Amino acid sequence: MRIGLYTECYEELFRSVGDHPQLAKKFDNDAERVRRRLRLLRPLLGCDATLLEIGAGDCRLSIAAAPHVRKVIPVDVAPAIMARNDLPRNVEPCLSDGTSIPVPAGSVDVAYSDQLMEHLHPDDALEQLRNIFIALKPGGRYLCITPNRLLGPHDVSRYFDDVATGLHLREYTTGDLRRLMREVGFREVHSVIAAKGVRFAQVPAGIVAALEAAAGALPRGLWSMLSGKAANALFGACVVAGK
Repeated sequence: MRIGLYTECYEELFRSVGDHPQLAKKFDNDAERVRRRLRLLRPLLGCDATLLEIGAGDCRLSIAAAPHVRKVIPVDVAPAIMARNDLPRNVEPCLSDGTSIPVPAGSVDVAYSDQLMEHLHPDDALEQLRNIFIALKPGGRYLCITPNRLLGPHDVSRYFDDVATGLHLREYTTGDLRRLMREVGFREVHSVIAAKGVRFAQVPAGIVAALEAAAGALPRGLWSMLSGKAANALFGACVVAGK
């Protein structure tokens, strides 16, 4: 059974690699990265909102978002990385087996994940997406950020393969995300064009998916020309799905 292995594998990673960046930098400020992520998320938040952060890691973003919402629920599979004693009172962490979203159905206004979906087995990613949909209130939104496979691989396999085969179990395009999100019931999916946390535009994901399809027909060697900031902003696989 894969379920449960996510916790086991990541706990073993943190036990074996004591200077892993997520542990070694656990209480560092890393203010700029957190500020950019919060800047991207803020337009979706409100003072009465409940924010669900999936794959919260050391909860730095959840802590930064806490003053802007009623409640934050950070979710992760690894107890070691979430263990800290400085959480605000309205931050209520909980553990997942990798696909479960352990909150009441229809209790979340905004869900958020960044660099998470690619670490799940594709079947588990779809199951988690279904559970996120269930957790959201009607009208709730899910902001999902994941590396675009057309610009990848984005894990260690980029040095020896054309497809992610390391800790990234599958990478996705905006078109892939749109299809999966519509499959589980999201009624609308938009692509967010952004860089360094600054939103430039929000367009229907189908438009970016069409551009991806055209660009994907190019010889792979030409994709090295699309690695600049403009390409990363357009093809960043950053989408907002509305229930």
